[in-house]
Amino acid sequence: MTTTRGRPRAISRAMLQEAAFELFLTDGYAGTTVDQIANCAGVSRSTFFNYFDGKSDVFWVELDGSLELLRDALRDADDRVPVMSAVHRALVAVGREFGPGQVPWAITHRDLIGGIDELQSSAVARVTRLVELLRDEIERRLPASAPPVLASAAASAAIGAAVAALVTWAEAGTSRGALSPTLERALSPVCDGFQRTIDSLAVPVAPRTPML
Repeated sequence: MTTTRGRPRAISRAMLQEAAFELFLTDGYAGTTVDQIANCAGVSRSTFFNYFDGKSDVFWVELDGSLELLRDALRDADDRVPVMSAVHRALVAVGREFGPGQVPWAITHRDLIGGIDELQSSAVARVTRLVELLRDEIERRLPASAPPVLASAAASAAIGAAVAALVTWAEAGTSRGALSPTLERALSPVCDGFQRTIDSLAVPVAPRTPML
């Protein structure tokens, strides 16, 4: 394989990801080292670790960017909008960033990657951060009567629906189109259901009429 010598004028996570994927396709994930990725990108090993904590992190550049987009969308949401509607809109807004050609590599090349604990662990860590971000926003806006588990359950269900939509969309191949319509279909029943539960908690219960 031809390698690039010398440090480029600019480097980015996307450039390192591209170099890594080129090597994964030829040598496999297990057969590729961080040193090889850095050499292919024309940077040092230490530069690689300025951008990533480990080799498996190169798979999640897009997902890491989505975390920031989701945080911004939730921050900008109007508190007058029901909280699960805000969550729904924020996740769909993030989904609009993914077009037919922007599919996470780890999904489309699962056979090449194989069952790698390191990769699975890095994926779980990111999904956990997404759940925590939603949980904090939902919890902030729940009525005081809400059970403590409700925010975590709603956040986990919403992210689970989003992941299911992402995988279904990615596996559709060249007919996949944009991600956001699939996200809409997956999120609507989940967010609507939890919003009804939240609304019911905010409605005061009428006192019972004493029986004579």
